[in-house]
Amino acid sequence: MKISVIGCGRWGSFITWYLDHIGHELTLYGREGSKNMQRFMETRTNDYLTLPESIRLTNSLPEALANEIIVISIGSQNLDALCRQIAALGTRNKTFVLCMKGIETGSCRRLSVVAGEALDPSCSVAVWLGPGHVQEFVAGVPNCMVIDSTDNELKGRLIKLFGSGLIRFYYGSDLIGNEIGAASKNVIGIAAGILDGRGLGTLKGALMSRGTREIARLIKALGGNELSAYGLCHLGDYEATVFSPHSHNRSFGEAFARGESYGKLAEGYYTCKAVCELGERCGVELPICSAIHGVLYEGTDIDTAIERLFHRDLTMEF
Repeated sequence: MKISVIGCGRWGSFITWYLDHIGHELTLYGREGSKNMQRFMETRTNDYLTLPESIRLTNSLPEALANEIIVISIGSQNLDALCRQIAALGTRNKTFVLCMKGIETGSCRRLSVVAGEALDPSCSVAVWLGPGHVQEFVAGVPNCMVIDSTDNELKGRLIKLFGSGLIRFYYGSDLIGNEIGAASKNVIGIAAGILDGRGLGTLKGALMSRGTREIARLIKALGGNELSAYGLCHLGDYEATVFSPHSHNRSFGEAFARGESYGKLAEGYYTCKAVCELGERCGVELPICSAIHGVLYEGTDIDTAIERLFHRDLTMEF
């Protein structure tokens, strides 16, 4: 199958490498001004992997859109602009797979909604979610992930095309729950990093159990299945997000707690704002997400925020 990947960062480059590795014909697109793409053009390498010569590299978006399946892996807040650019090029009858986690700030839209509203109606949209780190996959360490869509036939086709001994894909059955769960686990990852930065890693058990519960309540209020919070896209991704040294969100939280700068993308920073707004709209209390929002956006003292959570009324949920 001829497949294009839009986005040449950590995940976009891995997806390109992986799909080529399992036998597909790949084109990787990156903007002409992208430092990541410039490095690939010059050396075919980044800090994580080397792209074989079988993969075509391009700065031409129309060339990338010529293939039937297009995987998108970019910053979540840039998705709407990209999809509108794609639609303006007259792109029709394509399958778009979003391998990214986030919620659009301001509108609070899930990413499949963002893409579906911007792209031509003839195009189909699916999401690729779940745990794993590029460093581990490239080293041959397997994991399980999820494909979800409103189109059941499309889910089955993509799972057959994308599955291998390295990644086993499961059929998603709750697009709302899986997208909200996948995005919000990055907020929990920041919280975990803050605990690490304060030397309070022992509280991660409480963080995981209570974090999952508050996100389950939010998913239910949004019309999804609250049990999705306990699946691969949220709780099932905690090991990779809450504990792993490879987690950008955990590392961001740890650096923040120590007063250090962190120069890599941590999607949870943006998602936190959107999740808290969704909670307000739905009347769902989100104590952990709200505490992280206070720390990141309102200047709340970190130790004060942790103490407030730890000493919440015992008749109330953590």
